[in-house]
Amino acid sequence: MQDFNKVCPIHWQRAIALIDMNCFFAAVEARDFPELRGRPVAVTNGNKGTCIITCSYEARAYGIKTGMRLKEGRKLYADLIQRPSRPHVYAQTSGKIMQAISRICPDMEIFSVDEAFIDMTCCQKLHGSPGRIGYLLKQAVYEASGLLCSIGISGDKTTAKYAAKLNKPDGFTVIPPWEARQQLADVAVTELCGVARGVGRFLAERGVFVCGDMQHLPIGELAQRFGNPGRRIWYMAQGEDPEPLHPDVADPKSIGHGKVLPPNTVNKDILLTYLIHMAVRVTARLRRHHLQASEFFIGLHASNNWVGRKVKSPYLTSDTQLLIRLCQFVLNEYWSNQPVYQVQITALNPQQENAQMDLFYEPETTEKQAKVDGVMDEINNRYGECTLGPGRLINKSEMPNVIAPSWKPSGHRQSI
Repeated sequence: MQDFNKVCPIHWQRAIALIDMNCFFAAVEARDFPELRGRPVAVTNGNKGTCIITCSYEARAYGIKTGMRLKEGRKLYADLIQRPSRPHVYAQTSGKIMQAISRICPDMEIFSVDEAFIDMTCCQKLHGSPGRIGYLLKQAVYEASGLLCSIGISGDKTTAKYAAKLNKPDGFTVIPPWEARQQLADVAVTELCGVARGVGRFLAERGVFVCGDMQHLPIGELAQRFGNPGRRIWYMAQGEDPEPLHPDVADPKSIGHGKVLPPNTVNKDILLTYLIHMAVRVTARLRRHHLQASEFFIGLHASNNWVGRKVKSPYLTSDTQLLIRLCQFVLNEYWSNQPVYQVQITALNPQQENAQMDLFYEPETTEKQAKVDGVMDEINNRYGECTLGPGRLINKSEMPNVIAPSWKPSGHRQSI
């Protein structure tokens, strides 16, 4: 066993790790189907999926990337292997990984289905140095899942996340807190997690291109433009991100579902079927978490822009049929037969059930529909999605969910 105490031999005032699974979905497929190991593999959303959700490192060597169309990927490598996604398997594997991590360090924040931040500060008394704990975490992940991971260790979240991506796959990178500023000095600020293009442009206009340039920009200038997030970005570039871990799942600001369609879909019935499918998923998730919303975004992504709008219900609701009627309204009023390649429904600003009784609330009708939805949810939870639902969704349950970027084992963001 490597002596990781030589890597970081002393206890740190604050020690944060980021575990990142390597090409997680593709790695799970290779684990379960050994014939895929060492071969270029692209995971798509079902057998009929046209968009690459993720791909193996062997595929990436040919220039194939996440988000690329399968057809484009096969132009780069004709024998690219397509694998339909299995979200339930990925979620199950992720759950085992997170449980294994928590047994070593319970102070953790699940960042996504394949990433987790771990606060190792208190665990140093029990397990030793941050390097030693990192080794234990990698070992635990492998024993729980049969998969390799990369780990970054530093004194803050941002530097730990940056470190985790330096030596993929199967990486182990330590940036001690006292070296973080120097290590980040030549790193582009846009390489840091959370620094979006707009922030990057703002910084570039002020001569800040790499993290080392940030010390010449007054923190107040960022704070004036972006508020507290701006202050945080200033500290992030110094290797001193003050952001704590967030172990709890906060109430969501929105709950949405989207679906990429076959290219150039112009059939109105097909579009309505997909919208109804998304409406069923959104309202089922609202009810599962005892939430309701009165405002929804219903959109169809055409070639250059979104077609659709925000629509309002007269009262807070999680009623599937009401949302379907709103979908029909948007499709009839705002779609002009242009080709569509994606649909999206998002419940905006959801609130706890019965948070506020509306003037237009109709108790008898609403309560009757709530009972119907409750029975439907119970059956679908037991026997699978769309076992019971609108007739036009028969055989549509084979369209698998896409796991959300901010997935949590029991949180609101399970899929999109």
